[in-house]
Amino acid sequence: MRLLKVATCNLNQWAMDFDCNLRNIKESIAKSKEAGAVIRLGPELEITGYGCEDHFLELDTITHSWECLKEILAGDYTDGILCSIGMPVIRGSERYNCQLLCYNRKILMIRPKIWLANYGNYREFRWFTAWKQRDQLEEFQLPPDVAQALSQTSVPFGYGYIRFQDTAVAAEICEELFSPVPPHAELALNGVEVFLNASGSHHQLRKLDVRLRAFIGATQTRGGVYMYSNHQGCDGARLYYDGCSCIVVNGDVVAQGSQFSLNDVEVLVAQVDLDVVASLRGSISSFQEQASCKTKVSSIKAPYKLCQSFNPQLLLSSPLKIKYHCPEEEIALGAGCWMWDYLRRSGASGFLLPLSGGADSSSVASIVGCMCQLVVKEIANGNEQVKADAIRIGHYTDGEYPTDSKEFAKRIFYTVYMGTENSSDATKARAKLLADEIGSWHLYVSINSVISSLLSLFQTLTRKRPLYKVDGGSNTENLALQNIQARIRMVLAFMLASLLPWAHGKPRFHLVLSSSNADEALRGYLTKYDCSSGDINPIGSICKQDIRAFLRWAAVHLGYSSLAEVEAAPPTAELEPTRSNYIQSDVADMGMTYEELSVYGKLRKISRFGPVSMFQNLCYKWGGRLSHLEIGNKVKHFFKYYSINRHKMTVLPPSYHAESYALEDNRFDLRQFLYNPSWPHQFRKIDEIVNQLEGNKPVVRASGENEQIRVTFDEGSGGMGVVAEGSSDPRAGP
Repeated sequence: MRLLKVATCNLNQWAMDFDCNLRNIKESIAKSKEAGAVIRLGPELEITGYGCEDHFLELDTITHSWECLKEILAGDYTDGILCSIGMPVIRGSERYNCQLLCYNRKILMIRPKIWLANYGNYREFRWFTAWKQRDQLEEFQLPPDVAQALSQTSVPFGYGYIRFQDTAVAAEICEELFSPVPPHAELALNGVEVFLNASGSHHQLRKLDVRLRAFIGATQTRGGVYMYSNHQGCDGARLYYDGCSCIVVNGDVVAQGSQFSLNDVEVLVAQVDLDVVASLRGSISSFQEQASCKTKVSSIKAPYKLCQSFNPQLLLSSPLKIKYHCPEEEIALGAGCWMWDYLRRSGASGFLLPLSGGADSSSVASIVGCMCQLVVKEIANGNEQVKADAIRIGHYTDGEYPTDSKEFAKRIFYTVYMGTENSSDATKARAKLLADEIGSWHLYVSINSVISSLLSLFQTLTRKRPLYKVDGGSNTENLALQNIQARIRMVLAFMLASLLPWAHGKPRFHLVLSSSNADEALRGYLTKYDCSSGDINPIGSICKQDIRAFLRWAAVHLGYSSLAEVEAAPPTAELEPTRSNYIQSDVADMGMTYEELSVYGKLRKISRFGPVSMFQNLCYKWGGRLSHLEIGNKVKHFFKYYSINRHKMTVLPPSYHAESYALEDNRFDLRQFLYNPSWPHQFRKIDEIVNQLEGNKPVVRASGENEQIRVTFDEGSGGMGVVAEGSSDPRAGP
């Protein structure tokens, strides 16, 4: 037997905080050595943090990375243990994303990434070069101060593997696993038995299974020990890295780390028998044949042994049942952990949420409540870092610390219901009940007098006073009256977030939480600079259907039973007066359902469909219940309002990323914000196809399709945009 003990880890790194990152790396190596591991794998770019973005272009970032690595190698951290450490490296004129394989205070090899991630949230080609010289290893001259400290002038650099006396080890960095021809395929044929995958993989609902199936598939037919290490936490942007580091042997998961955790360092260890890898490979004739005519990969020799022989006292790691969270739990735990990292690293003393009693703001409140529950649970489990952060943020003194989530919420979480003449007693009561269940410090504020003052000022200036549509006013008046309410709520929210802590004798400030969901952002169903304009948004990348499912789940599993009533209530902005023959409805205002919006979003972003392709696809999806004309009109209606409201995306607050079709301008959804909402060429093509499908019947155009377009100061959004004459621009509520 060749027994090998290996360790991988989840690390909560913070982009550009080298001291924090170095401390976590050292702790993870120390824990790995204490457990007896001889290989330790850390996440991708762990010294800098993965999310440095354009800081990777700064020479200081490279210099500080070498300083940290030198400190690790100058100590005894790598004595007797192979450590794979991620950092950026400049070679000549190129900058590379690298894993540095270190042992006994020396760098054995620098492995640059050969396939870069460059889609969705990833922009690696902006900062790094892909390594292209795959036929040989080259010599890399270490920086002079590093060379002097390590008594080592150069190191092999490039694509290859390390041959120890008893096994072979190679790196495969993040995206490379998911490439069409992954490196582990040919590395396995060259005899590599242990694969080290350092990753920076963000959380997305229902994504974990894709990742795990890739690890399992990599070793199920080729054999091998596949080690995976990932970041965990918010390292400075909208992404949450969801950990779940693991170790897989011949297709079996033998160790799996947490997916959501408040720990800064989590190390998992497995004892494996490498002979089972050799046995599997020897039993597969196709593997033997392909190995006999393989493309040779460069390697270096390391005069060390990593394995132990048979020892009955050393227990082998057994296959585990993979742990998955349901999507509703992913929302609670992922967004909750992200918010805790944001809070503790921002310098703020808590959160403030305009709580309307509707589904969106109630879901945000519930996520904060979940965060408080997680903090109290971690403290009870002995997490001293969480305890210290909670004492500081909650202003505990005299040795006190959080022991009850509701008490902790009272200290760090303000909720405020901002009522108007259009607000109902039902939403007011729901907001109060939920606030009591969570434990937030809740406030009711009537903003009627402020609205009236603004309207009186306008009347003094113009001698006119606007009316709601139900009272005989025009569409322009109706929209303006709704927007006044929404924007006053934003101003009041930021004022309270700044001054309520001061009024209660607390230092610092509170962060304002936004509560607009992914579907409403896609449709533009929100007012620019209303309560969608907070500091951060926990649900900005979550679709309405998942939010409603989360509310049902949270009513039971988080103990907030009032959420069942919130979820059952029809969504309404409550920005217009209610009459016997009129109740404002979100779905009616939007002209489409939330279910339809999710479909539009996925086809637009994930499938990359324009108007015509979307129409054609929906003819297959919806053709059984809708006519081609109805489908065409729905598609044109969506693209019209998507275009009119696109400029609103430029002011959305950073949102927790959870859905692949979510919008956030200049980060994830890189499209312009000034459109011609008539889409004349595309809509004409839809009309032509409909005409053919309907047997040359006259085409009835969607309402507003032939409206004249003008560039104007958008009365429905408070910013310049393209608007159709006579069109409405509805928005979400408080």
